[in-house]
Amino acid sequence: MKTYKWIIIIVNLCLLLGYFNYSVYQKEEIINNGKLILLELAPRDPRSLIQGDYMNLNYSISRNPKTDLKRGFCVVKIDSNGVAQKQRFQKNRLPVGKDEYLIEFTSKNRWNLNIGAESYFFQEGKAEKYVSAKYGGLKIDKQGNSVLVGLYNSDKIKI
Repeated sequence: MKTYKWIIIIVNLCLLLGYFNYSVYQKEEIINNGKLILLELAPRDPRSLIQGDYMNLNYSISRNPKTDLKRGFCVVKIDSNGVAQKQRFQKNRLPVGKDEYLIEFTSKNRWNLNIGAESYFFQEGKAEKYVSAKYGGLKIDKQGNSVLVGLYNSDKIKI
């Protein structure tokens, strides 16, 4: 019986490590091959006593979404300034028009959306550096998965 216990523990550990590594691989693929989009930031809170210095990111497209969907996709289009503008919300990945991109979201209420990149942590004492942040830079893939890759200033230069 003890042999089976150790086999089950080792198999579960291997499955867990495999899943974790696959998740990391997926994020790395998005960072390396995804499309960079800039989302305009709304007012934010720059400090947490428990977590240290960080910036709570509120995106303009996430505020007052006026959708009843709990999960879905925000369809955005890149404007002439290179900033993503909300077009609509939809439940499924399709339809997507030409020059439109998907960002997957979840919602707990009708007032805010969570696109999975709501906090940006930085080294303690470096808050002044990020005060000028105007955009959050996300890399997205064709399925609507996103990874926050940095904060950008009003000149669209990575901070």
